[in-house]
Amino acid sequence: MTAPLLVLDLDGTLVDTADDLISTLNVVLAGEGLAPMTRDDAGSLLGAGAKAMIERGFRLAGAPLDGATLDRLFAAFLPIYEARIAEQSRPFPGAVAALDRFAAAGWKLAVCTNKLEGLSRRLLDELVLTSRFAAICGGDTFPVRKPDAAHLIGTIARAGGDPARTVMVGDSATDVNAAKNAGVPVVGVTFGYTEAPVATFGPDAVVDHFDDLWDAVERIVATRQG
Repeated sequence: MTAPLLVLDLDGTLVDTADDLISTLNVVLAGEGLAPMTRDDAGSLLGAGAKAMIERGFRLAGAPLDGATLDRLFAAFLPIYEARIAEQSRPFPGAVAALDRFAAAGWKLAVCTNKLEGLSRRLLDELVLTSRFAAICGGDTFPVRKPDAAHLIGTIARAGGDPARTVMVGDSATDVNAAKNAGVPVVGVTFGYTEAPVATFGPDAVVDHFDDLWDAVERIVATRQG
């Protein structure tokens, strides 16, 4: 039988990346003569990838971007962010212990994120987490990205998993909707980056800490088997 698979979002779910992302965004904003964002803005900025963050940041600063300018600023953002990708970013409390528990119980692990795949791998390399995952799929791995179901389904396939034996973990509407579109149950985490509480998006379970994830997933699996 195919091993069960836990698929995790990256930014705001597995790793707290807000400070490094926003500090890099602020370099780009400053270059355009605009005021900086703060960590309090993370919920309205993060969750859909770096390009969307830049677009949202400039809109929030009162300077919406046209497509060509966004592309130029995104190209400028990437090398700055890559150079500081793990200066402040760290796994959320309890995350590594939770990964260990699932792996010890025979679960495969994967990452499905709208962050570019190369940046995702670089971040996980810096945090010495890459080897834990059977697949790491970013926003440019497939022709589509979350909340499109094909992003999650493609990640499951690359990890050698089965959608019927998969649980998703995420912090945003993007993650919850991707899981729903793929017919996969999803656990929402409350400590991520979202403008509204993750519970309002209708995940199958909500946890406040990684210490609670095992029990939440067990309940979901029991319900599916029941």
